[in-house]
Amino acid sequence: MAIKITNECINCGACEPECPNNAIYEGGAEWRFADGTSLKGDFTGKNSKITVDADAAQQPKSMDLYYIVSDKCTECTGFHDEPQCAAVCPVDCCVSDEDNVETKEELLAKKESLHL
Repeated sequence: MAIKITNECINCGACEPECPNNAIYEGGAEWRFADGTSLKGDFTGKNSKITVDADAAQQPKSMDLYYIVSDKCTECTGFHDEPQCAAVCPVDCCVSDEDNVETKEELLAKKESLHL
């Protein structure tokens, strides 16, 4: 499953540079599927099922706190043994997102689709 950031976030930003998929954004920041990936052209999110231009700006998922785009989060599968955001978070607010449950195989396939 993807990771989410809870309301306990203190906006320290420690998690953002650790994400190999560029799935973590500061509150209020627009995001793009192309950020930190090799995506170009139309792309369909694995969780949201939306199809958009990978370079098109998307609305922030949160205006106040750092947030994780579940369509880009692979729990660091294929990169690291554990989610790096959770490993560096000083307040343990990076937790499993029960609304986006995925198997290891699905996470690996998502990684492959983001990094062609």
